[in-house]
Amino acid sequence: MSQNEALHNPRVIVVQKLYSNHLNKDSDIAFPKHRYKKFIKDVVKGTIERKEIIQSLIDKELKDDINENKTELMVKLMIMAAIYEFMFMHKTPVNVIISEYIKVANFFVQESQKSFLNAILEKVSKVSRVSNI
Repeated sequence: MSQNEALHNPRVIVVQKLYSNHLNKDSDIAFPKHRYKKFIKDVVKGTIERKEIIQSLIDKELKDDINENKTELMVKLMIMAAIYEFMFMHKTPVNVIISEYIKVANFFVQESQKSFLNAILEKVSKVSRVSNI
């Protein structure tokens, strides 16, 4: 993914907005004009609003896989956004969500983290669609 493609990828923007919110929880999140503005806004706000539900699923299903102290923040944010999509955006197929976040990972994390992210998303996708709250 080129730099220009990445900047227009809605899920890259989602991860950037979640990262910004993580660093400064009190700041307003601006959503500039974008072809997928509604999608970006839904995923960002939904992930933030349902953080406890998503975190409880992570704690329950991925407690042996994710070390809170060692897993990079960007990877955690991608996992949380993907879980939000698995749980609350049923029109998007699971395999599309996974492949899109793997593309996003090209922009944010090292190659070794991508296979970890893929394995985590594969695992959590099997339970998050079923255990939708």
